[in-house]
Amino acid sequence: MSGGDGVGLFRRGPKRDSRETTPRDPAFSFFSADEAARFRGQVREAFAERGLEVTLYADMAKDSAGRQFGLGNLAAVCHNDDRGPRVWGVLVRRHVGMVLRTMDAPSALDTLAPEQIRAQLYPRVISQDGLDPQTFGYARSVAPGLYEVLALDLPESVMMLTDDALEPLGETRQLRERALHNLRMLPVEGRETVKDSDGTRFEVVLGDSFYTASRVLALETVVEQLTGRPIPPEGALVAMPFRHQLAFHVIRDSTMIPSLNAMASFAAAGYEDTPGAISPYVYWWRGGTLTQLSDEDEDGEGLRIVVGEDFQELLERLVEQDPPDS
Repeated sequence: MSGGDGVGLFRRGPKRDSRETTPRDPAFSFFSADEAARFRGQVREAFAERGLEVTLYADMAKDSAGRQFGLGNLAAVCHNDDRGPRVWGVLVRRHVGMVLRTMDAPSALDTLAPEQIRAQLYPRVISQDGLDPQTFGYARSVAPGLYEVLALDLPESVMMLTDDALEPLGETRQLRERALHNLRMLPVEGRETVKDSDGTRFEVVLGDSFYTASRVLALETVVEQLTGRPIPPEGALVAMPFRHQLAFHVIRDSTMIPSLNAMASFAAAGYEDTPGAISPYVYWWRGGTLTQLSDEDEDGEGLRIVVGEDFQELLERLVEQDPPDS
């Protein structure tokens, strides 16, 4: 990749204990066993400072009341902080404080007026790993392994709404329409362009919002806002490696081919060891439908591009264009 155009977006975790020479933690392989012990020690101390003794398991903590606190996202946040283990204590204490304030406070569903709830409602795209089908029966499949749920945006947290939480708020279809409207109204926090001399070019929308990647659900709005042009019938390539990034390449000519390969690497790198991970794959967006294009090699050591007949026909047509239509 050339010239500083988004090179840093191809995420690589900060250097830690060598994966090759030090034993890894079974739950969080990005940690060595020593790093994981240090991390969990910080978690135990943070809860103790707030008067709670917790039992630590591989990927969660549990207090005496049986409340469970998942550690996956927090571990990834610590791992990805460039300042290293010296700041883990601060990050952990801040997170534990926020979680306990949220859990101990009255439910926002009981304290907010219905219209205020609808004004703070957003759709989120999440992987099926974070979805309990027993409590999110309304969740809409977006692509294989990806689902759309509704979330309530709060000052310190995001509350994903279950079937029971949605029921008193009204019809799910209408709530989703309002959530999509709210999503379209969000400002674009940041934008980077990744490009190379081989014709690769794609845009990356990034920001602190928990809904940045979920803007794939309103891709037409994002693309028109950033490029001034609508998405053509050929569609676009998209990637949502984790919640704070959405990458897209609008398909207009044969530069789609090198862009697809570059985006496959981008998605896989962005997905690894990140908080709020969504998908390591690239998708073909066409009319709001997502079709997966990249996948792991059969040996699990690399990436491969897998296309169906429709996409193959599109590829051939773009290659025949000479010169590429810009």
